[in-house]
Amino acid sequence: MKQKLIILGLVFLANFSFADYHFETIVSGLDDAWSFDFLNDDQVILTEQPGKIKIITISSGKIEEVSGVPKVQYASQGGLSEIALDPDFKKNSLLYLSYSALNQNGKSTLFLMSAELENSRLINKKVIFEAKAYRRVPIHLGAKIDFLPDGTLLLTSGDGFDHKEKAQNLDNHFGKIIRINKDGSVPKNNPFIDNNNALPEIFSYGHRNMQGLVVMEDGTVYEHEHGPRGGDEFNIIQPKKNYGWPAITYGIDYSGAVISPFTKMSGMEQPLKYWVPSIAPSDMIYYSGDLYPELKNSFLITALVSRDVRKIQISNNALSEEIIFTKLKTRLRSIGTSPKGELYLLTDGRKGKLLKILNSD
Repeated sequence: MKQKLIILGLVFLANFSFADYHFETIVSGLDDAWSFDFLNDDQVILTEQPGKIKIITISSGKIEEVSGVPKVQYASQGGLSEIALDPDFKKNSLLYLSYSALNQNGKSTLFLMSAELENSRLINKKVIFEAKAYRRVPIHLGAKIDFLPDGTLLLTSGDGFDHKEKAQNLDNHFGKIIRINKDGSVPKNNPFIDNNNALPEIFSYGHRNMQGLVVMEDGTVYEHEHGPRGGDEFNIIQPKKNYGWPAITYGIDYSGAVISPFTKMSGMEQPLKYWVPSIAPSDMIYYSGDLYPELKNSFLITALVSRDVRKIQISNNALSEEIIFTKLKTRLRSIGTSPKGELYLLTDGRKGKLLKILNSD
């Protein structure tokens, strides 16, 4: 897998209104919608945390519910989370779901399931991963999914909030990025495969609550994660690396207490960027299309607290940031690109909306 490390220079921050862009509501009244993907140019498939999957026809606004959804634990931050279509979905009809649920012993954790979509129902369902990250309530799950060019799958598994110290230990899945094959087996070249004291699925560790994950065409992995009070991070991910949480952080506890006096430590990676105060980053894509020229070749990050989208560009070892779509003034949960290169946003909460972004043209 090709990896590259970017050393950043000066960071520029600009507030950009993008006043010429406006937003069309495709559907409203969504119930804690969390993630979406495109079945084709005219159909979106999305998840709602209480445990529903819906197919939305963009041209008509028709909503169809998918049957056969796994039982989830809908509480706190938990429930049905990410939906991701297999890179060969058009051939195999496979999709992947991440969700919180109780296992056979009544313990709460993060699961990953594969299934086939057939006539608006899930068939041939298979749990391919159960995180060894058991918690009292489903919180800080991570739950983002993406695929590496070699066909393996990455899944973010959060620190569980009450279990943050375990993010530094390799005998559990708290605060880890997981790499597995699409059938759930462990790739033979995983970085800790020969370490008897580590779980073989671990790709990287020392993370908090990772809700942004982008794999570039060359295999470079970018990720963002929620900090506590301040200290949200945007990272470039390399296998076997330690990203520091909670031994180092640019944030403090919600109570104001110091989590760690250190922001740097030997053997621990620094973020490409961090936010203080927190913006609460919730999703991320890399936009390479032509329909929105000002956004081309940018990372687009939705945010819950700052209620905007952050446009991040990396060029000549420097990172620039622009704050866009501020006029929405609502918590933004997810962002996606249609097969035609159109941008869509998912708003957060019990009365969520699926919005299409339209430029002045």
